[in-house]
Amino acid sequence: MYYQIRASAWSLIRRVKQRRVSSNPVVWQSTGVGVRRSFTTTEGHRPTIVHKRSLDILHDPWFNKGTAFSMTERDRLDLRGLLPPNVMSSEQQIERFMADLKRLEVHARDGPSDTNALAKWRILNRLHDRNETMYYKVLIANIEEYAPIVYTPTVGLVCQNYSGLFRRPRGMYFSAEDRGEMMSMVYNWPADQVDMIVVTDGSRILGLGDLGVHGIGIAIGKLDLYVAAAGINPQRVLPVMIDVGTNNEKLLKDPLYLGLQEHRLDGDEYLAVIDEFMEAVFTRWPHVIVQFEDFQSKWAFKLLQRYRNTYRMFNDDVQGTAGVAIAGLLGAVRAQGRPMIDFPKQKIVVAGAGSAGIGVLNTARKTMARMLGNNETAFKSAGSQFWVVDANGLITDERQNIDPDALPFARKIKEIHRQGLREGASLVEVVQQVKPDVLLGLSAVGGLFSKEVLEALKGSTSTRPAIFAMSNPTKNAECTPEEAFSIVGDNIIFASGSPFKDVNLGNGHIGHCNQGNNMYLFPGIGLGTLLSGSRIISDDMLQAAAECLAAYMTEEEVLKGIIYPSISSIRDITKEVAAAVIKEAIEEGLAEGYRGMDARELQKLSQEEIREYVKNNMWSPDYPTVVYKKD
Repeated sequence: MYYQIRASAWSLIRRVKQRRVSSNPVVWQSTGVGVRRSFTTTEGHRPTIVHKRSLDILHDPWFNKGTAFSMTERDRLDLRGLLPPNVMSSEQQIERFMADLKRLEVHARDGPSDTNALAKWRILNRLHDRNETMYYKVLIANIEEYAPIVYTPTVGLVCQNYSGLFRRPRGMYFSAEDRGEMMSMVYNWPADQVDMIVVTDGSRILGLGDLGVHGIGIAIGKLDLYVAAAGINPQRVLPVMIDVGTNNEKLLKDPLYLGLQEHRLDGDEYLAVIDEFMEAVFTRWPHVIVQFEDFQSKWAFKLLQRYRNTYRMFNDDVQGTAGVAIAGLLGAVRAQGRPMIDFPKQKIVVAGAGSAGIGVLNTARKTMARMLGNNETAFKSAGSQFWVVDANGLITDERQNIDPDALPFARKIKEIHRQGLREGASLVEVVQQVKPDVLLGLSAVGGLFSKEVLEALKGSTSTRPAIFAMSNPTKNAECTPEEAFSIVGDNIIFASGSPFKDVNLGNGHIGHCNQGNNMYLFPGIGLGTLLSGSRIISDDMLQAAAECLAAYMTEEEVLKGIIYPSISSIRDITKEVAAAVIKEAIEEGLAEGYRGMDARELQKLSQEEIREYVKNNMWSPDYPTVVYKKD
C-alpha cells in the first residue's frame, strides 16, 4: 500500500532521471531490436549518438574505441591529438591485447595456478573497465579459455578477495539500510532499458559459503556469460548485490570489508528487503528477467516459490543446475546405448540435499513422471528411483526434523531394511547395496567420492555407470576424473561442475571429462524468455531447454562418452536452447511477444524461423560509427 500511494510521484522522478540518462544514452549497433518477419534488425547499421566528447568518451567503456576511432570520428569527437595517429582495426587491437596476455602466461606458468588465474582476471577486468566492446570480442572469440576466468572456478577466488580487488563500481548494491528507499534508488541506474538482472545476497557463494557483499563478483561474471553466450546487450544487464549482513565472522572483523558489518537479517525482516527490491525493479523495468544466484538453501526455494508465479524470475542454482544435470543424465542414458525414454529405469544415488541437490531431484522426478504418463502413479513410481544421502547419511522417513524440501525423497524405512540399509547409512553402504546406474554429487564436499565409494560403484548393475561430480569450485569436486577412471574403469561416463582435462587411458583411448556447466542453459533460458515475452518461466520451458541440450549431441559423440558439447559452440547452443524455450512458451500460451514481434506473429513462425529470429536478436560486439550530438 505504501508503494501504491507513492507510485504517482515516480513519474516526476522518472522524467528527471531520464534527463540524466540522456547524457549517457543506451544505444548500440546491432542491438537486435525491432525484428520483423524478415528477421533483419532495424538498428544494425545506425550510428550511435553520444553526448560527450574528448577525454570523457575515452573514459567511458560503453563508447570508447581507443585507437580504433577513425580520423572522421576523432574530428567529430575532439579526439585528434589525444590518441596515437595510427588508426587500428579491432583485430589489431585484439592482437596487441592477446600478446600482452600471452606474455603474462609465459612469466606466470611456473607459479601457482591460482595466482596465474587471478592475474588473467585482473587483465581482462581492466580491459572491461576501459573498452566493453573489445572485452566481449575477446571473450566470445576465446570463450572456452576465458569462461573459467570470468566465471567458475576463478570467480570464487575473486569473490574471496573482492575488497582488495575492488577498483571500479559495477552494478548496484541494495542493503538493509536502504529499506524504504529502493523504489527511488533504481532510478540511479543510467539505463532506461534493462533486460537481465542477476542478483545475489552473498549467502552461499559456490561452495565457499557466506561471502557477504563480495558475492557481487558472481553476478558480474554470470552477466558476462549472458552477453558472450546469449548476446544480451551489455548495456541492458545489471548485476545486483543485496547486502543484508553476513554471518562470516572473519568479514565482520575485517576493517577493509566493504559490506555491512552486522549479522544477517532473517525471517520477515529479510523477506521485506527482498520484496521491496523485487517491487522496485519490476516497477521501473516491467519486462526485466531476474535470475537469483547463490542464495543459501534456506531461502532459495522459498524465494523461488514466492515470486515465480508473479515475476519473470528463476533461480539458476535450483533450476539451471537441475536442467544441466537432467541433460547430462539423459545423455548418459544415450551413452549406454539406450533411448532417452529409458530414463525412468535409472537407479540414482544422490549425494547432497542442499538447494542444488533438491532442485535436481525435483526436476529429475518430473522428467521421469512425464515419460511415464505424467499422472499420480507415474510421479510416485519416479520417486522410487532415488536414494538421497546428506551429511547425516541416507535420508529416510525415520529421520528427525527432516527438511520439508527433502521429505518427498525420504526412503521408507521398511523398504530399505529389505535392501540391507538403515536410516543414516553411509554413502559407501548405499552404493554397495543399491548398485546404481548413476552416482550424482551435489554436496560441495571435495573428495566425497572416496576410493571406497568408487570401488563400491564397480558393482553397479549398469554396463556403463555414470559419475557426476558436479560441485564447484574445483576443490569441492566430489572426485577427479583420474580417480574415477582409474578406480571404476575405462568404461564409465564422467561429468563434473568444474573444468577438468580429458584423461589419457592409453592405447589411443580417451576418458572424456564432461563439464556440466550451467552456462549451457541459463543464457538460453534468459534469452528465450526475453524474446518470447513470456509472463513467467514455467517448468515446461525449463524442461524444453534441458531436453534440447540433451539432444544436441550426435549418436557418435554420446557413444564415445561425450554428453555435453564444447563450450566453444556456446553461441549456437544458446540459440537452439532459446528457440526451444520460445516454442514451449508459445505452446503453453505464455508468449506475449517482444518489441516488434507480437504474440500473433510469433505463433506463425516455424521452428527454423524461430531460430533465425533468435539469431538476429543476439548482440555482437562490433564497433558502431559514433556521432556527437549536443545535449
